Amino acid sequence: MFGFDPTTTTFLIYIVAMILIGLIAYRVTNNLSDYILGGRRLGSFVTALSAGASDMSGWLLMGLPGAVYAGGLIEAWLAVGLTIGAYLNWKLVAGRLRAHTEYSGDALTLPEYFHNRFGDKTKLIKILSAFIFLLFFAVYCASGVVAGARVFENLFGVPYADAIWYGAVATILYTFIGGFLAVSWTDTIQASLMVFALLLTPLFVVLSIGSIDEIKSTLALAEAASGKNYNDMFSGTTVLGVLSLMAWGLGYFGQPHIVVRFMAAESVKSLKNARRISMAWMVICLVGAIGIGYFGMLYFFKFPEKASVVSQNNEQIFIELAKLLFDPWTAGVLLSAILAAVMSTLSAQLLICSSAITEDLYKGILRPKASDRELIWLGRVMVLAVAGLAIYIAQDPNSQVFGLVKDAWAGFGSAFGPIVLLSLFWKRMNGFGAIAGMLTGALVVYFWKDITLWLALSDVYSMIPGFFLAILAIVIVSLITPMPNQQVLETFDKANKAFLAEEKA
Repeated sequence: MFGFDPTTTTFLIYIVAMILIGLIAYRVTNNLSDYILGGRRLGSFVTALSAGASDMSGWLLMGLPGAVYAGGLIEAWLAVGLTIGAYLNWKLVAGRLRAHTEYSGDALTLPEYFHNRFGDKTKLIKILSAFIFLLFFAVYCASGVVAGARVFENLFGVPYADAIWYGAVATILYTFIGGFLAVSWTDTIQASLMVFALLLTPLFVVLSIGSIDEIKSTLALAEAASGKNYNDMFSGTTVLGVLSLMAWGLGYFGQPHIVVRFMAAESVKSLKNARRISMAWMVICLVGAIGIGYFGMLYFFKFPEKASVVSQNNEQIFIELAKLLFDPWTAGVLLSAILAAVMSTLSAQLLICSSAITEDLYKGILRPKASDRELIWLGRVMVLAVAGLAIYIAQDPNSQVFGLVKDAWAGFGSAFGPIVLLSLFWKRMNGFGAIAGMLTGALVVYFWKDITLWLALSDVYSMIPGFFLAILAIVIVSLITPMPNQQVLETFDKANKAFLAEEKA
């Protein structure tokens, strides 16, 4: 089935190592809190790299380099927006959410936090948010399945229909077995591998093109041939186009697989150091990914005979460069970085979906007295079920990682971002406002493509209208409906005081 050589052997050794870590985590997973949040005992370093790796999926090593390869440095606006958004997420949300989820009934999931924060006795918030999770996570997980499939397809020469299963199964195994601890521990290794690949590859691409003068002359020829200015971050776009790329940063506030890392931190204090580590890691990775796309474009222009695969699918650029520029053993390590990016995000998303079904729907509504053992095993079954749905969505061989991530990112950012932010800063916000904001954000994003057909706003990323209309809905509905009850208001104040006290410590 597979042809084994140094590259593929290194690649497979990496997969086996990740599964072994899942087995180790299995032995220290004793209850549902361990399986979903790792018992809230992640240190700064693991929290930082786990949040980063869960964020930067196969999109980082495939989607972003491919976009820069095709469009030039204009796509760097996306990285600028993401950097600003990630920093604000760490600064504004991380510590407060850690404190508020603990005081709001020691919530293990985001839907449970919303339910407790707003004193929702109908459980409508929990049910609605869990279903929105499933809707957008199915698409997001599909992007990971597609990215993993591209690696196996390219590396082993297997058909796309078979490659889907190989990448998905590798991720499912250690998530199924070890839960949150396995995902977080492997994220740390995977984040380290990703930064290694993103530092080394652009450097070797530059060296392979030649001197600075050769790089400049190649760039001039490429621009003359294409009619594009690859160095101009404003060429060929509009103000709305730039804002739409930067608007990706708004999505951070509502990404469940990222903010859950804040909830799992051992303390508010540990998040300060985690922020520094994570932001440094992120900037290095984004610059490296842009460098791969930009200098890779010049490399394949100079050596067009090597560009056959990339010309058909620009998201294969990193894979092709690794195979062309490095010895087989190093190439195997570098290509493992793609699977690392895929596995880290996909595993986090599978676990979040699983926890939403298990904790918020099954335990929260159907079987409130279910045992931890029952819930852990149900969670594992749900990992398989969600993965199966993602595999089904990813069946189309023309699927693009970037497009799938774009839609899911906007969905989560708009549906949950405004609720997370306002729930931490505005005491007057109530459950009616949360429901209105959640529905507004999700529906605007879901139907935005249809709306733009008659509004002529196709350049506007759905995140912008979805996010700000959701905020508007939350504020209006909260103000025209009753205030939260006294217990909810007191809990909010206690969580705020606890956060401020630990922040100053």
